[in-house]
Amino acid sequence: MKARTDFAPLFTAYCPLTPMPLAAVIPKPNAVVEIREFPTPDLEPNSALLAVELSEVCGTDVYLQQGLLEGVPYPLIPGHVSVGRLEKIRGRVVDVEGNAFREGDRATFLDVHRTCNACWYCLVAKATTRCPQRKVYGITYGAEDGLSGGWAEQVYLKPGTRCIRLEAEPEHFMAGGCALPTALHAVERGDISIGDTVLVLGSGPVGLNAIILAQMRGALRVLCIGAPRQRLDVALDLGAAAVLNFEEHGEQERLEWVRNQVLVQMSNIQPPEIVTSTSSIRNPKSEILPDVTIEATGHPDAVVEAMRFTRDAGKVVIVGQYTDHGPVSNEVGFNPHLDLNKKHLEVRGCWGSDFSHFYRAAQIINSLAVRTSATQNPQSKVLSPWAILQPRLARYTLNHANEALAAVASGSVLKALMEPRL
Repeated sequence: MKARTDFAPLFTAYCPLTPMPLAAVIPKPNAVVEIREFPTPDLEPNSALLAVELSEVCGTDVYLQQGLLEGVPYPLIPGHVSVGRLEKIRGRVVDVEGNAFREGDRATFLDVHRTCNACWYCLVAKATTRCPQRKVYGITYGAEDGLSGGWAEQVYLKPGTRCIRLEAEPEHFMAGGCALPTALHAVERGDISIGDTVLVLGSGPVGLNAIILAQMRGALRVLCIGAPRQRLDVALDLGAAAVLNFEEHGEQERLEWVRNQVLVQMSNIQPPEIVTSTSSIRNPKSEILPDVTIEATGHPDAVVEAMRFTRDAGKVVIVGQYTDHGPVSNEVGFNPHLDLNKKHLEVRGCWGSDFSHFYRAAQIINSLAVRTSATQNPQSKVLSPWAILQPRLARYTLNHANEALAAVASGSVLKALMEPRL
């Protein structure tokens, strides 16, 4: 591994089998990203080399750069969800249906690798996301493991990596990115029924994907509390019935707004809008609240609010607490009796995703992309909600990785993508 100091562009298109592929590397926690050269790996039997077209810069990558995740083998190449073309295959690499991939096929791959399917979590608990043997590209595979993250010109797909064919364009798939299978898992954990009212806390990528998928699951009405205003505009474009900016309202106002919005559904008197006032329909005694709440904020206090904003005997899914942000604040004053037990809530954690979520996410994108391209209707983009997100994606090149991380950390971009060039 050799750090580069000359950052003059070498090419503008993907260069097959570059002798020394470039990668962006986080050398240690709280350090700036560096550009390094890596040797092209010797392929093991039934492995492949992926020429990366796009990778993602997500909140997990920010946590990696800040040293907030455990068990990370620095230095490492970030980028756990990527898409590209299979540049070279040694032996046989097959999809889940048993069909062999060919060199040149466009594919993505499950970032989780080497789940053992032999431990107690895999076989008894049926919770492969808790398998102690699992490794993750771009997170728990380090730079010493070679080209094992998507912020690189190439990724070495080790034997046993689960690849999925892509018919969609790279940017269309990456509009969902890693947030899509995560949100799919959360919606699945929420067990949303046809006609449910769903509240999504958080308007980041996971929250926005949860809005889309909750509707696909059969929710009659999806509400969203988040920030900033630009993301709430996107939430409305994706089908949220109403949204509220949490930065402008205290907890009690937010709770009253949620109650009022459920009453709106029952009376059908108000169209979708961004609500700037919570006084339009007041009924403080009403305890009619959403059936399911999905917390996707990353803030500990939102976990308690999720419980308080959900009806008695409803369901709460916690998907936003991927790293340790500390305990709930004293101001919130969590009361286990009033906030949880007396309400008879089902509160379910949601950690990552497994192959089933990733596979179904890719199939949804593939299916909608094919349907969209098959019609000449100028309104055909509504067939795929992720097409609405595409114009809002921000692209960065490898030598601008630090700017990408800063933009994601500040929330100034909806989603950032990494292009494997300088």
